[in-house]
Amino acid sequence: MKILLIGKNGQVGHELQRTLLPLGELVVLGRDALDLSDSAALNQVLESQAADVIVNASAYTAVDRAEADEAGAMAVNAAAVSAMAAYARSHDALLVHYSTDYVFDGDKQAPYIEDDATAPQSAYGRSKRAGEEAILASACKALVFRTSWVFSVHGGNFIKTMLRLAGERDSLNVVADQFGAPTSAELIADVTALAIAAYRRGALADGIYHLTAAGETSWHGLASYAIERAQARGLALKVAAAQIKPIPTEAYPLPARRPRNSRLDTSKLSSALDLQMPAWQVYVDRLIDQLS
Repeated sequence: MKILLIGKNGQVGHELQRTLLPLGELVVLGRDALDLSDSAALNQVLESQAADVIVNASAYTAVDRAEADEAGAMAVNAAAVSAMAAYARSHDALLVHYSTDYVFDGDKQAPYIEDDATAPQSAYGRSKRAGEEAILASACKALVFRTSWVFSVHGGNFIKTMLRLAGERDSLNVVADQFGAPTSAELIADVTALAIAAYRRGALADGIYHLTAAGETSWHGLASYAIERAQARGLALKVAAAQIKPIPTEAYPLPARRPRNSRLDTSKLSSALDLQMPAWQVYVDRLIDQLS
C-alpha cells in the first residue's frame, strides 16, 4: 500500500509521519513542495504518486484572517479537497481528510453527533464544510475526521501560547464560556492509523467521524490546568492558575465567531474501532512533560 501524506509540517501532519510508517510506503509533502492553491500542481502530484491512500493533513487554518480572505480559505479547504476527492473517485483510492467543529453553529446544548445539521458561522467554517460537501458529492471512498482544539509539542497552539504569556505577564484574561475537548495531534494520528488499517480490512465503513479526546473544559479551564501542571513541573511562570481571570466571549472580540459549544460526540468512531478515547488531561500532561 502506498500512502501520500499532504501537509507534513502541521501539528497533525508531523505526528502522522510516525503513525503511518508501519502501514506501507509513505510519501510526505509539505508546503515547500506543494501549493494546494495551485490546482495544476496538485493534480500533477496526485497522478505522479498514484497512491492507494491520500491523507490530507493540510489546511488553511488562519481563522480570523479567513474573514477577509475567504477565497484563499476556499482554495485550500474546498477546491483542493474537491480535486483530491475527484482523483480518489476516478482511481479507486481512499481519501483521509480532517475537518472541524467550526462546521456547526455552536448553539446546541449537547455534544454534536455526525448527523447534526451544519451551520458554520465563519469563513473558515464555511470553507471546511465546503470541503466536506465536495467529498460527499464525489462519492469517493473517504474517511473524514472532525476534531477540535488541536495541540502538540510541534508548532504553535493555545497551550504553548498560554505558557509563554504566563512567563511574560503579571495577569491573564481567558475566555470561559466556550467549551470543547482539547485534542492532541498524537491521538488524532494514532487513531487515523488504526482507522485506515480497519478500513482496509473491511472493519470500518467510510464516512464522517468525530475524533476528539474524552471530557470537556473551557479555554479558561484549559489554561488554568496547563499552567498549574507546568508550575508543578518546575517551569518558572509569573502567573499562577488561580490568578487567571475568566472572561466572557464578548470581552475578547475577534473577527471570526467561535462556537460556544465545540463538544463532539465520538461514540460512533469509538464503537466502530472498539476504542476508549483518553481524557484530554492525559495528553496535556504529556505535552507539559515534553516542554519541561
